[in-house]
Amino acid sequence: MIDSTLPLLLQGYAWLPDRRRRSGGAPVRTRLLGKKAIALHGPAAVRFFYDEQHIHRQDALPQPVINTLFGQGAVHTLDGQRHRVRKALFTELLKDPSAVRELADQVDRELERAGAEWSGHQRVVLFDALAKVLTRAVHTWAGVPLAEDELRYTARDLIAMVDGFAAVGPRHLRARRARRRQEERLAPLVEAVRAEPSPGEDGPGSTVFRTVAAHKDAGGALLTPHTAAVEVLNVLRPTVAITWFAVFAAHALHRHPGHRSALAADGPGYGWAFAQEVRRFYPFAPFVGGLAAERLEWAGRTIAPGTMVLLDLYGLDHDPDLWPEPYRFDPSRFLSGPAPADALVPQGGGPVDGHRCPGEDVTVSVLATVARFLARSAYEVPEQDLRIPLERIPTAPRSGFVVSGFAVPPADRSAEDQHPA
Repeated sequence: MIDSTLPLLLQGYAWLPDRRRRSGGAPVRTRLLGKKAIALHGPAAVRFFYDEQHIHRQDALPQPVINTLFGQGAVHTLDGQRHRVRKALFTELLKDPSAVRELADQVDRELERAGAEWSGHQRVVLFDALAKVLTRAVHTWAGVPLAEDELRYTARDLIAMVDGFAAVGPRHLRARRARRRQEERLAPLVEAVRAEPSPGEDGPGSTVFRTVAAHKDAGGALLTPHTAAVEVLNVLRPTVAITWFAVFAAHALHRHPGHRSALAADGPGYGWAFAQEVRRFYPFAPFVGGLAAERLEWAGRTIAPGTMVLLDLYGLDHDPDLWPEPYRFDPSRFLSGPAPADALVPQGGGPVDGHRCPGEDVTVSVLATVARFLARSAYEVPEQDLRIPLERIPTAPRSGFVVSGFAVPPADRSAEDQHPA
């Protein structure tokens, strides 16, 4: 088998769908980073992949990805009881409906504040501007200290960690340096918050930051300050990564302006449905990977222990057997309720108590909030390069989506984002 690392880097999101077409839809066998790999596709593959008896995460993620995107010792690298205990921390923080609503409300407040600033500028690059909005909002919500003069470089670093995880060269180096800076910023803050009185002892109330700092691992020990900083970043970084989806929402509104009125009015479930369709339609994660825990059988093929197993995400979200006319942007797909958990997988799949991303509710709620704000706002989209290159992971409109003449919408907190529980 020829190693496909270079073709993957050159083709990006198109690499795996192209290989699947050439294989006639059969599982793709190849090598990545010199290791034997097999790529699976389909709802049954989602269930197979997220069975911990089949696939392990420990030692599965390449070090370049750990050193940029997730961090050493992160929950994503754990299995078994150690993973369940650490994952419960994130489930507690990110799945509570009131906490999700509080974060979305904080984003809404920051958007109103930012919108007033944008109206005074002739040209605003939405990608950069929204990254700062989300950075300030999630720090405030999580109780993580952030001085005003730290905002710009912190937003830049959180974006860089995501932007460089699948790259080589300067982008990757920027991502590594960004992670190191942010871990060094947060670790002393963890030690400081641990030295404060606990809630109920005349100290400040519990926050996301304090909860992570106080978390104990499966053995009953506090996380090291470095590991706690890593996990704080695994709340901050994914929230700021919603910037990619938020700019895609602006792109969708520009390409399909007929959705603006329904989204601005936010009829029952429309903001939620629009956000889900943005997640399905636009490219985010191409696939996820793990290692075969033992000798496995899939579709009549043997998978040797230690083989890298890839789960096709981008291809599944555009599978015509699951999504009629998959390359047509259509939020109405979701107006009748949630899609099956093993069919919509832009951020991965599987059960919530397994390796499924616990931040999906946050992503959808925050994305719906941003999309409604943009739909209510008035602005011009000048001539620019809005192409979305599929060879780049992660991708975004080339221009970053520039707007001009931004007019602040009137504040309206009466509309609640209604969606199925």
